[in-house]
Order: sequence, then structure tokens, then C-alpha cells
Amino acid sequence: TLGPGAEVGPGAQVASGSWVAGTVPAGECWAGAPASRTGTASHGWPSRPPRRSYWLAGYGLTSVALAILPVVAALPGLWLARRLLTSGIDLARATSRLLLIAVPFGAVSWLVGYALLTALVVRLLGLGLRPGYHPVRSRIGWQVWATERILDGARSLLFPLYSSLLTPSWLRLLGADIGRGVEASTVLLLPAMTTVGDGAFLADDTMVASYELGGGYLRIEPAKIGKRAFLGNSGTAAPGRSVPKHALVAVLSAAPQKARKGSSWLGSPPVQLRRSASLSDDSRTFAPPRRLVAARAVIEACRLSAVIATTAIGVGVLLVLDWLASRVSLPATAAASGLVLLGAGLVAGTITCLAKWILIGRTRAVRYLLWSSFVWRNEVVDSFVELVSAPWFARSASGTAMLALWLRCLGSRIGRGAWLETYWLPEADLIEIGAGATVNRGCVLQTHLFHDRILQMDTVTLGSGATLGPHGVILPGASIGAGATVGPSSLVMRGDTVPAHTRWLGNPISPWQPR
Repeated sequence: TLGPGAEVGPGAQVASGSWVAGTVPAGECWAGAPASRTGTASHGWPSRPPRRSYWLAGYGLTSVALAILPVVAALPGLWLARRLLTSGIDLARATSRLLLIAVPFGAVSWLVGYALLTALVVRLLGLGLRPGYHPVRSRIGWQVWATERILDGARSLLFPLYSSLLTPSWLRLLGADIGRGVEASTVLLLPAMTTVGDGAFLADDTMVASYELGGGYLRIEPAKIGKRAFLGNSGTAAPGRSVPKHALVAVLSAAPQKARKGSSWLGSPPVQLRRSASLSDDSRTFAPPRRLVAARAVIEACRLSAVIATTAIGVGVLLVLDWLASRVSLPATAAASGLVLLGAGLVAGTITCLAKWILIGRTRAVRYLLWSSFVWRNEVVDSFVELVSAPWFARSASGTAMLALWLRCLGSRIGRGAWLETYWLPEADLIEIGAGATVNRGCVLQTHLFHDRILQMDTVTLGSGATLGPHGVILPGASIGAGATVGPSSLVMRGDTVPAHTRWLGNPISPWQPR
């Protein structure tokens, strides 16, 4: 992240997860938040990439093709909807059949169809990949870029396949080497370069073997997550890196170049930390009995209801617009379409609120083992947030009073005039944001941690007028005092208390010294 007035000189390198506040001189390597000099920039790529202009057209055409894939997956559902609407029955019966038959069928067939199309395309794109540096304008550069684009979209469009029993099989279908008993959330990876050992845990928004860019070249190398290792939220295992057996890489942290078995790491660049593992019942963490597997499968199947709900809202929007167009002019319908979409957003937000209160009720600061009903039901609610509220309401409501109102309905306590550029407030009941506080884009108010397969929840508090900078993360049990500021790309550690009217920065945070 580059702050106001930042300057990065020619040939310089800035590591991922860093925040630059001043000037990075030419040819130097900087890392951290705030970034500081770590050495001389070392370039592994050749001096000049080949100029192959025809690859620009290839990238553009690929973007169009990837955008068409979801439409192709929807064709079976559209075909059934057309048959129902033209079957010679009256409009009321046709509409009811459309909503009761075509919508569920279309939603499920689309999910399955798009998953199979995604897996097929990713498998084809994985052919012929080899480690090393490759020009961005080359076959391998194009393959890697297209793979990550489609998989990044899949994390949203195919959200029910993540954080579930199906996730390991899904990642294997994509071509990754995944061991037994793996738990994975919304991980972004390059399947052909990824190995995950038995019992490993990949938390939300982790990145494994994702490509590195520099000098017009792209670098890919294998990355490995060891047996029973843990990669925390927004953690990265860069090309050529590994997380050893039983090791832990914390939230917003990078895997080190070398690490010992069972070690724990925090920050970017990472530093080793002391940590004692939590003891728990293996039958509720790593080795569940069949009855718990069956119970989890039943509850996770309820995620399909979120897919059906968002499809029904889309069909409802089209039916309303069609009804308006048949009774007034097309320009008038176009003018009213914004109000129709606002109504769709209201419906989506209401459905998600109802799902939250019906499925989990009020959340309290307690802990649950992975194989517990609350954990699975909580993931169903997340599916409603990501598949129903996010596309129809929450993303476009960023920074508005309506977003704060919706989050209050989910259980958060938010003061007047608070500015929120994120809707991602997991376990909303545990979050309190004071009047006039600011939560910038890309922030996560993390009310739970999943170390050792134990969901441990606690409150997160921002006082009146407090600020959490862009891409900042605050962990459970932490608070930011009134009028205090935590800078960009910073991590407020679990249980930390930031004093009122002070300024902090870093991963993890330390006093923010003016330059």
C-alpha cells in the first residue's frame, strides 16, 4: 500500500503486505508496515522482457471468455424457465411454476455447471506449467494469470464449496495435491504448484503459491503446507515457501524462507513467536466420528438455500422490470430500475438478517470446537452474507448509513456518524463501533480465531472517533480507544488495548513515529 506522497524508485522492491509512507530509493528492498530498508533489491529475472504485443489481445479476449462462463452455466436453468413460461398456461401459474421449480433447479444446476466448467478450464490452464521466471507476455504467463482470475471469482460465485466438507475434494478437482482431513476456507492458490499435508488448516483469504511479478516477468514455484500446519487469515505462502509440519503462520503474516517443525510466525516480514498449542478432544477437531460428519453434511447442504435465494431475487427483479415494461414505456422502466434494485437490496438484507437470527441467534464470547453445530450454522449465515447480501446490497452500500443500519440489524452496536467501508463483520454481536469512528476499506474486524481447530470468539471495540486504516486487522479481545488511530496494513493483536488519542502502526502495531 502506498500512502500519500509515497515514491518508489527505479529498480526498487517493496514486499507484499508493506506500507510505504516516504521514499524508497532506487535499487533498494523495503518491507514492513511502515516499510523500512531490508537490503539491496535482487532481481532474478532477465533484464528485458520480450515485447509480444499480440498477447495483449489474448489477455483481453480471455477476460471476455471468463465473464461468459457464468452465463454458459446458467443455460439449463434458462431453458427450463423458458419452457415453463411458454407452456400455454396462464401467467399466474407460469410465474408460480417458474419460482417453485425453475429457480431451485436453475440455482443448483448453475452451481454444479459453473463448478465443472471452472475445474475443466483450470485443469487445461495447468498443462505445461513449470517453475521459474516467465515473461508476462508468454503462454505460461497467460495461463497463470487466467488461472488466478477464474479462481478468485470462484471464491465468490462458488462460495458454498469453500469452508466445507467439499473443499478438499474441490481443490483436488482443480489439480492441487491435498491431503486427508484438510480444512480450507476461501484460499486462493495455483493448483499445479500447491501441496497441502494431512490435517492442515487454511483460513480465510489465504494465498498459496500465488505468482510474483517483477520487471515484466512472472515467477512461480511450488509451495507446501505441512501436516497439521496452520495458515491464518490473509496469510501467504509465497512461491518456493513452505509452512512446516505443526507450524503456524498467523493472521496477515507471511511464511518464512526457513522454519522448523512446530514453530510459529507473525508479521511481514515474519518474526518467530512463542505459542503453546491448545489441547482438545481429537474427536471434535481432527478425527470426528461418522455421525458428526453426517450431521455437518446435512447442515452444510443448507448453503444451497442462499444460492436459491439470490437466484430468486434476480428472477424477481427481471419479472418486475418485465411487468413495468409491458405497462409503461421502456424509458420509464429504465428510470425506475434503480428503485427496483433498491427494493432487491432491501429484500436481500432482510433475508440475511432473518437467517442470522433464526440459525444462530445472539453470538456470545465463547469457544467452540470445529466439529460443533454452531460452527457449521455460522458458515451457513456467512453464505447468506456473501451470496445474498453482498451482491445485491452490501458492496454497493459501502460508506453509507444504510450499511451501518443493516449491520445493526445483524447485532452490531454502531454509533452515529460511523464511516464503514467494509461489510465483513463476522459475529456482528461481538462488535462495537463508537460514534464518528472510521473503518477503512479492506479492514477486517476479526472476532474469532481458529487456531488448533478451536473457534475462539471475543469482542472487538472501536471507541468514538477511532480509526482503523486501510487493510488493517484487529483481532478478538482487542480495542482501539476514543480518537486513536491505527495506520494502514496494521495488525492489532489479540487482547491489545490501544490508548485513546494515540497513533499506532505496524504488523504487529507499535507507536507511530512521525518521519
